[in-house]
Amino acid sequence: MLEYGKAFLCGGLLCVIGQLLIDKTPLTPAKILVSYVTAGVILGGAGLYQPLADWAGAGATVPLTGFGNLLAKGVREAVAERGFLGALTGGATAAAGGITAAIFFGFLVALLFKSKPKS
Repeated sequence: MLEYGKAFLCGGLLCVIGQLLIDKTPLTPAKILVSYVTAGVILGGAGLYQPLADWAGAGATVPLTGFGNLLAKGVREAVAERGFLGALTGGATAAAGGITAAIFFGFLVALLFKSKPKS
């Protein structure tokens, strides 16, 4: 039960920060999302995100910051194995499953539902 609480606390805090950025700053949602991924890459590259992910579980790995951390982790491992070429391929290799699932399910939803313009 404590594991769920930690995940909720971390994920909820990330959502609160995002909502405050939307409400209180002129940043667009797209810029905030990119900032979250970038923050995850920077914190992951510096080795600071993994302890949070270990503590919060899905509360830290599911949000966009977790995706950024996954990219950094993939690059770090690929560079250790393949050198410079790993810097170009490691992130995409590490995140390939998530990217594939997003494309597949996005396509599936596009087939099942008809889009409508915003009113």
